[in-house]
Amino acid sequence: MTEVKMTVNGKAASGNVEGRTLLVQFLREDMGLTGTHVGCDTSQCGACVVHVNGEAVKSCTMLAVEAQGAEVSTIEGQAAPDGTLNTIQQAFQDHHGLQCGFCTPGMVMSAAALLKDNPKPTESDVRHYLDGNICRCTGYHNIVKAIMAASGQDVSAIAGE
Repeated sequence: MTEVKMTVNGKAASGNVEGRTLLVQFLREDMGLTGTHVGCDTSQCGACVVHVNGEAVKSCTMLAVEAQGAEVSTIEGQAAPDGTLNTIQQAFQDHHGLQCGFCTPGMVMSAAALLKDNPKPTESDVRHYLDGNICRCTGYHNIVKAIMAASGQDVSAIAGE
């Protein structure tokens, strides 16, 4: 067992893990942060996206020990302390960018990374960036609308409107 220490959603976190423990397992099982989902275990679906030192990563393919000393942000850290949704979460709600909700945490975390690097993405930019996130319910249209709306852009021009 190895002790890992990191900051998760702004709070110190530590635990003893086996060397093979994935970051997603540490977050869900040791930290109780079950908003980060396990969808495929092979880095294909994006349901497990979290931010490590400000970068979006698929936590199903990163070992917990690799996050030693890192700043980790999960979906639970996105809303305000009082539970108020952040801009991206609110846009997903307002523009029906979710259906079953399984992919939503990973989509929101990916959207946050995209908007951090590209505050005014085009529709094509959003669709390209979400290439590593799979949604089996919505067909992506409303997810794209939500991300565009979160960036402060007019969503009426999005294809299909």
